[in-house]
Amino acid sequence: MKTARKIIEIDEELCTGCGQCIVDCAEAALQIIDGKAKLVADKYCDGLGACLGGCPTGALKLIERSADDFDEEAVEKLLKAKNDSPKDTPLSPPKGGCPSARLQSFQAVTPCQSAKPFSNLQSGPSASALGHWPIQIRLVPPTAPFLKNADLLVAADCTTVAATNFHSDFLKNRVIMMGCPKFDDAEGYVAKFKDIFKTAAIRSITILIMEVPCCQSMKNIVRAALDQSGKKIDAEVVTLSARGEVIQKAALQ
Repeated sequence: MKTARKIIEIDEELCTGCGQCIVDCAEAALQIIDGKAKLVADKYCDGLGACLGGCPTGALKLIERSADDFDEEAVEKLLKAKNDSPKDTPLSPPKGGCPSARLQSFQAVTPCQSAKPFSNLQSGPSASALGHWPIQIRLVPPTAPFLKNADLLVAADCTTVAATNFHSDFLKNRVIMMGCPKFDDAEGYVAKFKDIFKTAAIRSITILIMEVPCCQSMKNIVRAALDQSGKKIDAEVVTLSARGEVIQKAALQ
């Protein structure tokens, strides 16, 4: 049944086919076809506009027009079909879109791997603790498998440079999502985290920020997302000085 409702519209002249909107659309309503983002069908688009904030060229906008009703059951079938379909190999280019948005999970370095004399994998105290890709908030979809039952680290960009032992002190055994609360789309972040908190069964949240005033917005983003999701998740705020020292640890209020 068709009704007048909000739905996404794509300006093909502005669209570069980067694929960011594909990552941000939890319903899989968008696809890259012939190098451009396309709406697969009206019934898959919920009209909430989660895909808008990440578009680097402003090619997407919400309009009101006659469209088929949003069909949640059809979306579930579409997502299941996508999950059941063969996946690209980690090193092959994606079928349209930006390679930086490809979901990857990394295996931990094993004793056997670290013993190989010509291995490129790091081991020991300086080993990378990163277990997945992508890591930017904009690029991580709420459906990413590595988010399931994760201990989430929400890190302001500058903390990764300021903290001397970032990997061992903060990243180890956590899933990271990072961004800048001052320059990035705060409303888009709230919407992204709300969807994650509602669907991913996050176990805990660590918010890592700098002491500078603009960084405090990251707390507000996570707090608003928790409120909107209706979920109660233990969240701790860790504040670093400009030299990377931990100057405060406190529960998110």
